[in-house]
Amino acid sequence: MLEKLFKLKAHQTSLKQEVVAGLTTFLTMAYIIFVNPMMLADAGMDHGAVFVATCLAAAIGCLIMGIVANYPIALAPGMGLNAFFTYTVVGEMGYSWETALGAVFLSGVCFLVLSLVKIREWIVNSIPMSLRLGIAAGIGLFLALIGLKSAGIVVANPATLVSMGDMTAFPAVMAVLGFFLIIAMVHHGMKSAVIVSILAITVLGVLFGDVQYNGLMAMPPSIAPTFMKMDLSSVLEISMLSVVFALLFVDLFDTSGTLVAVAHRGGFLDDKGRLPRLNRALTADSTATIAGAMLGTSTTTSYIESTAGVSAGGRTGLTAVVVGILFLLSLFISPLAGMVPAYATAGTLFYVAILMMSGLMHVDWDDLTEAAPVVVVCILMPLTFSIATGIAMGFVAYAAIKLLSGRYKDLSLGVAVLAVLFLAKFIYG
Repeated sequence: MLEKLFKLKAHQTSLKQEVVAGLTTFLTMAYIIFVNPMMLADAGMDHGAVFVATCLAAAIGCLIMGIVANYPIALAPGMGLNAFFTYTVVGEMGYSWETALGAVFLSGVCFLVLSLVKIREWIVNSIPMSLRLGIAAGIGLFLALIGLKSAGIVVANPATLVSMGDMTAFPAVMAVLGFFLIIAMVHHGMKSAVIVSILAITVLGVLFGDVQYNGLMAMPPSIAPTFMKMDLSSVLEISMLSVVFALLFVDLFDTSGTLVAVAHRGGFLDDKGRLPRLNRALTADSTATIAGAMLGTSTTTSYIESTAGVSAGGRTGLTAVVVGILFLLSLFISPLAGMVPAYATAGTLFYVAILMMSGLMHVDWDDLTEAAPVVVVCILMPLTFSIATGIAMGFVAYAAIKLLSGRYKDLSLGVAVLAVLFLAKFIYG
């Protein structure tokens, strides 16, 4: 059955190889089980219900990707998108988390439609590479600021806006130690570096009496507090369109970049550099987002950590199926997930920021008309504490700089239209 479904021999792989690859991918991305519930809890959502929704959404996405698209690409609620959900849509804009879930659902439906009618490529290709790199890096800096804030390393200051917190405090020391552990373990090629660091810092928290031990395993918490709680009526308001667009926009580039990176690493691209069964992969991604919103979590997307599994030999969708099964088994470690303190995940957020900022090396820094908008996005996204604002200002800056520099031919229709819409939003609110 496995041979018929995944064509293992044709892809020169085996059951053992795919299982090892799936385990490798899971260990590199399992941190989301602890980070996502903690982050969405800041939006007022039930921690236990979000934990269950995170595991189920990831499992559904992985199983669809593996069985339908037959690619070793794992999915889970995305980092950055969960921060946008909590700190921008709910925190800054003041919407309820139910309305935010409705926006996630609608963005997933839009993504699915775009995938089916094959205009996703036009949208992605119309956005300049510099802005794509800048958005990814800006989200990384935003996540880093969240991590520093949660650990008490960066605190508010009425005179200077922000300043250094008490670096001798237990949360700050543990966050720094967790970050150092991740970097050291990654340097030595340890695939499970992130999850090991989170667990190690949590154990230290228990040993020093800062965290109460509640056990390791139990039956999954109830998902009732978040299941089907999305508010679709409020999403149809004009003011919510920018939120839906931002969710769709980030997911589009996140997914596209991940698929290309994983496909390139695994040698899945055809002679023309295209990914076979692309629409199936995109359909799996968008379907997972829709299911995740119904369950009660932010946007579900493809994970770049899938390259770890591909490097370990993963070549078929069986790898993704193994990851999905492991996420289902994770439902029974809710006591452990509930014990993880914010400072145990702070180092993880900083590490993810490093990964997301690595793309800046591909920016053409010699061309200021390309580099300046990137800096605008990277600086404004964390300092305004808003991913949406950073994206909007990046588009406005790109269009204005190109026009004033006489480089209007570099402007695509899509960027020009979006810049005008964002500018109008800033002017008229």
